[in-house]
Amino acid sequence: MGQDKALLPFRGRALAAHVARIVNQALGPSSAVTILGDPGRYSQLGYPVHADLVPNCGPLGGIVTALNLTKSDWNMVVACDMPTLVPSNLRMLVEHALGSTADCVAASGTAGDLEPLCAFYHRRCLAALERALRDNRLKMKDLLVELGASPVVFPPAALANVNTPDEWIPFQDQPR
Repeated sequence: MGQDKALLPFRGRALAAHVARIVNQALGPSSAVTILGDPGRYSQLGYPVHADLVPNCGPLGGIVTALNLTKSDWNMVVACDMPTLVPSNLRMLVEHALGSTADCVAASGTAGDLEPLCAFYHRRCLAALERALRDNRLKMKDLLVELGASPVVFPPAALANVNTPDEWIPFQDQPR
């Protein structure tokens, strides 16, 4: 991308703050939305920020950090670069998770690919994820299979994420 995606301006705020607000709307006012990343970089976004317990391990390091920090059984993990997320889709994850025996419930596109960074993780999967981290098995899509993640199909455009300047173009200067 050439710049920090989390801080891209979107609808009057940083993209990460927009996504955090969507998560908060989906989970309700008693939810404890937390940003995982560099506290010095993201503390101005208005949410608690925690650095990864094991740095430089990609999304797995962040998820392990989240599950170590939480007191909740179920924990939503959402990437900061998904501008098309809406609360109603995230609520589908919640509803599915609360009625599931799976350790993970993940959003899925119409092609069937699971999205590890739009998922609900149960604390009981922490040991398996910590083992994967120790073994340097960092590919989250492989770990979702290992966890037996249960899919929740989202509408096609709901899981759009931005990784390049060209992917960001349609989202620039969006009104509130």
